[in-house]
Amino acid sequence: MDKEDLKDVSIPASLYEKIKEMIKGTEMESVSKYVTKIIKESLEKEEGTLESLSKEDEEKVKERLKALGYLD
Repeated sequence: MDKEDLKDVSIPASLYEKIKEMIKGTEMESVSKYVTKIIKESLEKEEGTLESLSKEDEEKVKERLKALGYLD
């Protein structure tokens, strides 16, 4: 992934420090990579959930994801 493909996201410093401690001694290289992995897994789960939702519920979820900045 090129640097120009990346966007900044802010998280509380206390959360950053917790993640940093949690991944210490693991194969995870950075807090950013860990957070990216977790977000990807969450989105994949959401996408699977969307398949079983009604059209109305699917639209509500999509609007919420847009409001959170996950979808364009």
